Amino acid sequence: VYIVQTFSEDLTCLICQDIFKEPVVLSCSHSFCKDCLRSWWREKPTRECPVCMRRSSKSDPPRNLALRNLCEAYVQQREQKTPEEQVCRVHSERLKLFCLTDQQLLCLVCRDSAAHRNHSCKPIEEVMKDLREKLRKCLEPLTKNLQTAKEVQMEFDLSLAHIKNQFHQTERQIEAEFMKLHQFLIEEEEFRMKALREEEEQKTQRMKDKMAAVSREIEALSESIRATEEQLRAPDVSFLLQYKAAVERVQRCPLMEEEPQLGPEALIDQKLVQFTPIILDPNTAHPELSLSDDLMSVRGGEERQLPKNPERIINELPLVRGYEGYNSGSHIWEIDVENSTSWSFGVGTESRRKEDFMTRSLWNPVRRRKKLILAT
Repeated sequence: VYIVQTFSEDLTCLICQDIFKEPVVLSCSHSFCKDCLRSWWREKPTRECPVCMRRSSKSDPPRNLALRNLCEAYVQQREQKTPEEQVCRVHSERLKLFCLTDQQLLCLVCRDSAAHRNHSCKPIEEVMKDLREKLRKCLEPLTKNLQTAKEVQMEFDLSLAHIKNQFHQTERQIEAEFMKLHQFLIEEEEFRMKALREEEEQKTQRMKDKMAAVSREIEALSESIRATEEQLRAPDVSFLLQYKAAVERVQRCPLMEEEPQLGPEALIDQKLVQFTPIILDPNTAHPELSLSDDLMSVRGGEERQLPKNPERIINELPLVRGYEGYNSGSHIWEIDVENSTSWSFGVGTESRRKEDFMTRSLWNPVRRRKKLILAT
């Protein structure tokens, strides 16, 4: 091992200035890489030794096995060195230079070799500062990207936390609103059932009264008809004596001018069966409108700062749209205006474009009661 480290120059081919690869030996005892010697001989008219110029008697010189084994041992030992002990793999010299042309570390022997001839080489200490600065500049975009990625990640974390908070808040609100809705529906059911029972009682009693009147009329008519028919079967003298009284009795019975009718409100009002509250769409609300938590009522107020929303209706009037629309049929809505002194309501149609929303009918009647009926 000591001999290999000390005499590394003896393991270098004088043609390529590198460790021997498949060395061959000439009759003059000089050794060269097999490929290097062939290349040398292609340029020369005679097979001469590159060192002593002695003519070789063989076109295919024998291999130098001892030298090949020595070179392989040297290369193997060199590759097993730790990074702190690295030296030139070719010449076993300390790496002191840096070739700017090939971007490689060199020893002094490498600098003088044909492979790096006329290349720009500088001491490692002089090159390090410039190369570190260059690498640092290359690192700056990555550092900025990393910072941006961290900021985006932080924003996503905040958004995720906000979504979670929105979920829990909305969950509690849904539960509370549905409890209110359940209670409202129970009360509404009781109210409607009470109204239905009262209507049934009123209309049943009204119908019974009419039926009683008709029964009395039937009884009177039947009695008149019976008495008259008996008079018709009486003997001639008796018929003539009772004729005047029979005619007066028939004339006293009033005749119905037209057939009795039930009337438009005689039957049960079926509108009591269906109840569908209006649910408003907050995404379409004008900034001047404020919706209640249950999305069933709306109030006007100061204009709020809201993000851009393509669903919002663009119109001169402050409008808000309901979640559900209708393409056909007749519909009735009951609107509670409470104590408002200024309000408008109506039914509108829309096209596929939100800005084409047009008010088909818009009312602002004189306020006479708190609840108004809107029908289409």
